[in-house]
Amino acid sequence: MIMVYVERDMEAEIEKYMEGKEILAVVGPRQCGKTTMINRILDKEEESGKKVDRVSFDDQKVLSVFERDIDSFVEIHVKGKDILFIDEVHYSKQSGKKLKYIYDKFEIKMLISGSSSPEMSIYSLKYLVGRILLFTLQPFSFGEFLSYKEHELMAVFEKGKYKKDVTNILNKFLEEYILFGGFPRVVLAKSTDEKKKLLEGILNTYILREIKEILDISEDYKIMDLLKSLSLQIGNIINYNELSTLTGYSYLDLKKYLNVLEKTFICSFVRPFFTNKRTELVKNPKVYFFDTGFRNVCIDNFTKERVDKGSIYENFVFVELVKRGEKAKFWNTKSSAEMDFVIEKEGKMIPIEVKSKLKEEKVTKSYDSFIKKYSPLKGYLVSLDLDGRKKVGGCDVIFLPFVKFSSLGKI
Repeated sequence: MIMVYVERDMEAEIEKYMEGKEILAVVGPRQCGKTTMINRILDKEEESGKKVDRVSFDDQKVLSVFERDIDSFVEIHVKGKDILFIDEVHYSKQSGKKLKYIYDKFEIKMLISGSSSPEMSIYSLKYLVGRILLFTLQPFSFGEFLSYKEHELMAVFEKGKYKKDVTNILNKFLEEYILFGGFPRVVLAKSTDEKKKLLEGILNTYILREIKEILDISEDYKIMDLLKSLSLQIGNIINYNELSTLTGYSYLDLKKYLNVLEKTFICSFVRPFFTNKRTELVKNPKVYFFDTGFRNVCIDNFTKERVDKGSIYENFVFVELVKRGEKAKFWNTKSSAEMDFVIEKEGKMIPIEVKSKLKEEKVTKSYDSFIKKYSPLKGYLVSLDLDGRKKVGGCDVIFLPFVKFSSLGKI
């Protein structure tokens, strides 16, 4: 079988720091391609003459030497090498202190990777302040997905200058992407059945390894109930009492496990934007999934015609914002005006509203309310195929198809 490699957007960013002293840490969900991407970068380093050693703490023998006999580990894996890559570093509870020792004593470039943000923070990152640069890799963005599916379209997609006929072609690819998500093995799978089976495996591995082994949570059926409940609420404000009743978790346990889901790159909880506590909602967050394929396997729904398509498109826009480093909030008022996303930049607000279908360049009452209250200079209204722009109350409202929003540079 010929292995296909899809170049990641993050590759070039990491390569900028390969000559520096800092440890480069890549975190992200399981099977999002961290190890493959790092090995690709290291292959290039070896081709340039660098001596590289690669180990995984998934190997108990290697882990044991690292934790019990650091001097022997150094003799085997550090001395005489230019670069050391440690995969699954979160399996070592002593990784922070040991990595600091290697960093301070030896001239070697180190890369580490792990799938659990809490473990990385506890065991590694707190000991390495000033010595480490952190990168978060997610599953394929839509652009990376398209690069594999129809590479010939990439030049047109990236420029974003195309007309409706090309938008319609790209929307066919978008339909597959929002159903099955961007996990590399899932994207590369040829059949729908294989994609579903792989997503089931990713879900089961997450529950069995991330939850039960690393985080020591034994009642996995409760976590599954929680995941299903959240999957049905994407784009909605969380009701803690309702979730507590559905899962059997106490309020404190529920908050703890929601934090676990966020720190292990499954869900994100978007906070409200507000300036007036009396008129705007300020407390409970909205929930989104980092990968819509993972979300859909939680509820076992991969049908194309579905009632939740609007919510999935909203989740898609959220993921695209995250992957370009934007910190999104949402806006709701007690009088029911709402804005799906608000981006704050240099003291200015940029509203983003998502509509699965939009026939004319016209803003909603909620959008108009936001413009009147906050006077933004620019905003976006994202839908399936409407393309244009319009001035509304001094705000330049840009109407974009989802696929063009995906290829957009800066917001």
